[in-house]
Amino acid sequence: MRRRAREAVLRCLYRREFLDLSPEELLAEEGDLGKERGFAQALLAGIQAHQSEIDRLIDQRAEGWGLDRLALVDRNILRLALFELLYTDIPPEVVIDEAVELAKDYGTEQAPKFINGILDRVWKERACGPS
Repeated sequence: MRRRAREAVLRCLYRREFLDLSPEELLAEEGDLGKERGFAQALLAGIQAHQSEIDRLIDQRAEGWGLDRLALVDRNILRLALFELLYTDIPPEVVIDEAVELAKDYGTEQAPKFINGILDRVWKERACGPS
């Protein structure tokens, strides 16, 4: 189940806000992820490689809420989900559903609706072109 890997990646992204550690060092603190370790490593490395583009996208789409004003957990849920949405072959519906569930469990009160709105907009823009 990839949910456990996504939760581990979210914790790693949160820690990375405060500690300058490599994806491998961050994941080492997560313990045994079993078969999902490779998936988690790929997510962390990919997010790190594309973070400037992802952050720019978040900043553009979070109307009235610049990247620096978002709660750390909400911002990192968006980073994770946008990486999956833009750079993997995981079905968009799965990506959005998983991000909303993470937001319900870990994000701020408004996070599920906010995150769903941004991800849905990005998905539709990619499918149909910007409106």
